[in-house]
Amino acid sequence: MINLFDRSKPSGKAIKRVKEAVSDCFRIPETTTLAVAGLNCHEPDCPPVETVITAHKEDGTKETWRIAKRIDDIEAHDILTLKGALK
Repeated sequence: MINLFDRSKPSGKAIKRVKEAVSDCFRIPETTTLAVAGLNCHEPDCPPVETVITAHKEDGTKETWRIAKRIDDIEAHDILTLKGALK
């Protein structure tokens, strides 16, 4: 049985590290708000754990990136891989 209330929280240091790496890699201005969230998925064809990073820009638009890892497990090369995925 899945316990929906027994979730480990990512460390504050990991969240800050991911935000700084994304900000540096994509040259995100200080006027953009970055949000980092860890999600668990139990649906078919989705990774069991995913980190969603969203940039909320000053003009109201947003950009979202996804990494199939826990926030605490994200490394610099994962962020660089995102940059390669830009269109």
